[in-house]
Order: sequence, then structure tokens, then C-alpha cells
Amino acid sequence: MAKLPAYIGPAAFGLKMGVIVPGSNLLAMVAAIARECHEDSLLDDGDVLCITESVLARSQNIYVTIAEITGEIREKLAVGPRGKIGVVFPIVSRNRFVMIMQAIAAAVPQGEVIVQLSWPRDEVGNQIIGEDYLSSLGKEPSDTITPQELEGYSYKHPVTQVDYIDLYRQTIAAQGARATIVLGNDPEYILSFAPDGVITADVHNRDRTLTAIAPKCKAITLAHLCSSPRRQAWSEWGLLGSNMSSGGKLKLAPREASAFAEKVQQEVARLTGKKIEVLIYGDGAYKDPSTQIYELADPKPVFGATSGFANLFREGVKYKYLVDYYHDQGQSVGEIQQLLAQKMCAGDSTEGTTPRCLEDVIASLADLVSGSADAGTPVVLVKGFFA
Repeated sequence: MAKLPAYIGPAAFGLKMGVIVPGSNLLAMVAAIARECHEDSLLDDGDVLCITESVLARSQNIYVTIAEITGEIREKLAVGPRGKIGVVFPIVSRNRFVMIMQAIAAAVPQGEVIVQLSWPRDEVGNQIIGEDYLSSLGKEPSDTITPQELEGYSYKHPVTQVDYIDLYRQTIAAQGARATIVLGNDPEYILSFAPDGVITADVHNRDRTLTAIAPKCKAITLAHLCSSPRRQAWSEWGLLGSNMSSGGKLKLAPREASAFAEKVQQEVARLTGKKIEVLIYGDGAYKDPSTQIYELADPKPVFGATSGFANLFREGVKYKYLVDYYHDQGQSVGEIQQLLAQKMCAGDSTEGTTPRCLEDVIASLADLVSGSADAGTPVVLVKGFFA
């Protein structure tokens, strides 16, 4: 395969890999596919290898059971079987939260779990309640929606066709606990139910939510669970970014991802002589304009990266504006091309686009290429972003 021609701009290629299981030597596997790219004249200095978090976590064998999570919840919240646990602002997701909800309910099998959902959507844009029903209730965003007002009401998610309120009720009841589901955007509303402890289950605003609740009630975030290095399976992210797995287990987000990225960079340099950057990516920061779903259920798009990404933003000239500007000034096509080249070489950001964190841009591109359904390409080669 010949080197890509000069007229190709930024591009991303999904790289097919073999099956990766717990204990796989992922470092060797990624280095091997990078060497193949090099042998096919596809690898250049400044390229980025993007590795999905799921295969790194799987190779690290960091899985936890529901029973393990249950035990840690009991310990950290100091609750017994008849206790009462509050859960504030969980996202509605079968993959991301149902098994965590099972573990929470199993901690208080003769007690109660009070779940407070934000409305009308959860933190990542999943709609929880229908607009027509909200209009009939005459509610404002600062209002709460009580269990009585939700009784007999069913709303199915427009994409998954799942009634998540009912799913969470059933999940809690299956463990023997009583389920109370309420809707409210003020995190302190949960305190009116006098819980013994609270789990602030939101992802991106968890610290702010915890700050509101912790002075008045024992409270933890998802990051406080399964995050201790003393455990056999742990991640510095705790349960943030965890995913449902088989056999009653959750796969945690990868641990020490930046250190792994640095090792990949070093090994690729040894094998190919190329200086590349590496990042470990999760959910892309992409909002679906048709559903309003913002799929960033991971704490951030990038779990770890090589040092070349530090404080680096994508910015530059406003190409389309400057073409119009120079054309209006009477410049020829050739003169416009020369002026644009001069500005880009000089790093001139006059009339530039809004600066965006480069690692988030590239991670989002990689996530779109690999796809949530997994196209069998857990490594994505991205070209043309670094000079």
C-alpha cells in the first residue's frame, strides 16, 4: 500500500484486531498493528493511536461482582439490611446502571431505596418523562414530581422503548427492597426522605451534588466505590465509566491509562522509529441532534494520554471566512492560497475557530469510527491533527 497522497487531510482508520480477553498482552498487540501500519507506509510522525478503554480494562481483568459492590456500599454508608439508601441523579441505562442499582438494593434487602431522577432528561440527555404529561401537571423545572404523581404513568424512552422508571422499580423490588422513585432537580430534595446514606450517582456534576448533600447526610459518589488499590480489581475512577458484563459482573474503567499510553508510544518508537501520540478513549462528546442524547456517560472522553496532548487545543484560522475576506479584497485564487498558507504556517489564529481540547476532539472522532456497537476495530489510527 502506498503512502497516502498529499491531498488527503485529517483522516481516521479503524484497525482490526484479534480477540482480546483478560490477561491478553495488549501492549504487544497494539505495537504489532502499529508496525503493520508502518510497513504499509501508513504510519507517520505525529499520528495518533486511539485505543478504546474497553479492551484495556478487559486486558487488565478489572471486573467486580454485584456482591462485592454491595458489601462496599454497606461499609461506606454504614447501613444494614433494613436501611434506607438515597440515589441521586443516576443516568437511565441498562448497560451503565441497572447492575449498580441491583447492588444498591441488595445492600438493604428489607429496607428502601429512594431514587431521585432529574427531569425532563437525565444528565446525558435521555428523556425520562413525556412533555404532554408534564404540561398536564403544570410543573416548573424547580418543582418536584412525587411518587403519587407518577403512579400509573408510563413513559418509554423514544429510542430504546424502555420505561426506565418501571425498570428501576423492578430492579430494586427484585432484591426485596421497597422502591420509591421521585423526580426533582434540586439534589437536596432527597433529604426529605430521611435516608441513612446517599449515593450521588451523576457523572459530570458529582462533586457539586456531593457538596450539597454531604454536610447533612452521609454521602458518597460512584467514584468512591471500587477505587481502592487494596482491592484485587479496582480503578481510580471507581464505578464511573463501568459497564455491564456477563456473569453478574461489571467491567470497570481502565486504571492508570496514561502510563499504558506512554508504554505504547515507547514500544512503537522502538519498533518503527516513529514518534506518535497515544490516547485511551471512552465515549465521544457527541450530542445527537435528533434525540438530544449526549452520550458521554464516561467521566470524560479520554481516560489517559501521552504527554504530547497536555494543554493542547485545536485552533487555527477561520478558513472559510478568510477566503471570503480575501476575495472581497480583490485577491486572486493563487494569492488567496498563498495568504492562507502563510497564516497557517505562522500559527495565526486571527478570526480562528473556537479552541477545543484536542484530545477530546480526536477521542470523539475515534469513538464515531469504532462505534458503540463495536466494529471490531478497538484501535483507531488518526492522521493529520499534529504537524
